[in-house]
Amino acid sequence: MFILELTYTAPLDRIDALLAEHVAWLQEHYAAGVFVASGRKVPRDGGVIVAVGGGRERIEGIVAGDPFVLAGVAAYRVTEFLATTTAPALEAYRQQLPA
Repeated sequence: MFILELTYTAPLDRIDALLAEHVAWLQEHYAAGVFVASGRKVPRDGGVIVAVGGGRERIEGIVAGDPFVLAGVAAYRVTEFLATTTAPALEAYRQQLPA
């Protein structure tokens, strides 16, 4: 599982100009089963996405295709972790520690 932390590197007017494209990109990856949750940070200086499926290389490739990244208005920090404990609603994403 991955936490994708997005930080804006440009003023909000440039972010807002690309927001519809970013949301379409998000929806594409929700439909593919890669994104589990996402939203704006408070204060609004970026966002957070919870992602599953595939390895780090795949996730970094997906992040590189974000319209915010392509336009140079945001940067990502990708953190991988093992979700060994989850709420019942997220049981399908529960992981095991390696042997």
